[in-house]
Amino acid sequence: MRSAAARTTARIVGVIAIVVGAVWVGQGLGYLPGSFMTGNRTWFWVGLACVLVGLALLVTSRRRPVEPEDTTSP
Repeated sequence: MRSAAARTTARIVGVIAIVVGAVWVGQGLGYLPGSFMTGNRTWFWVGLACVLVGLALLVTSRRRPVEPEDTTSP
């Protein structure tokens, strides 16, 4: 990601994805009661995927942009 705005947006979306995914994992495993998702293993897998996407966004957003090579020198 080249622009600071894109990196900031990716970080925000990544953190939100991790939090939402963690809640879904907790519901899927039955740790957070009170929802139709409680105890349904499908939500564990969906939540885990969401957490992994969030982590990937955070890792990607932390990479520095590649500097263009100087092609003007002989």
